[in-house]
Amino acid sequence: MPYDVPPDLAALSLLDLARAVEERRLPPIEHWAPAESIDSEMRIAADGSWYHQGTRIGRPAMVRAFSTLLMRDDSGQHWLITPECRQSIEVEDAAFRAVDLRRAGDALAFRLNTDDLVLAGPDHPLRAAGDPDVPAIYLAVRHGCEARLDRSTWLQLVEEALAEGDGLAVTSQGARFPLVPA
Repeated sequence: MPYDVPPDLAALSLLDLARAVEERRLPPIEHWAPAESIDSEMRIAADGSWYHQGTRIGRPAMVRAFSTLLMRDDSGQHWLITPECRQSIEVEDAAFRAVDLRRAGDALAFRLNTDDLVLAGPDHPLRAAGDPDVPAIYLAVRHGCEARLDRSTWLQLVEEALAEGDGLAVTSQGARFPLVPA
């Protein structure tokens, strides 16, 4: 089945964004309890590139498919989950990269490097890490996994904070998120 490239984030209304998020069908990995655990020999680099046995995975469709099977446990270990096996995967920073941002109504909508759309809010909070001189902003995605905002998306977010006039913080879906690490 061919992959339909999603429309440009700027062209979507809040209703379109909410519908796209709702219609995204993901495997029910939260219901799977595989007995076997192995090493996937995969790595997600800090820039969001995926590797298997040291070779970059160059097919975006494969990365999108694998990304739907990702979860992070309470210890911080990332796993690819299938009904039969859970496979450890090395993640250098975050499992996803947020590569675009748009304000739509009262929500901040993010596009990820996997073309997923995530609306920041109480269910998908933003987290400031690093230090005040070099902050890193993360967005909760799903199953414990996060997306790190790339530089251009981080700058877009700072512009939103300045436009809101509430210091270096933004609001989305009624939740307030500081952009400076504590």
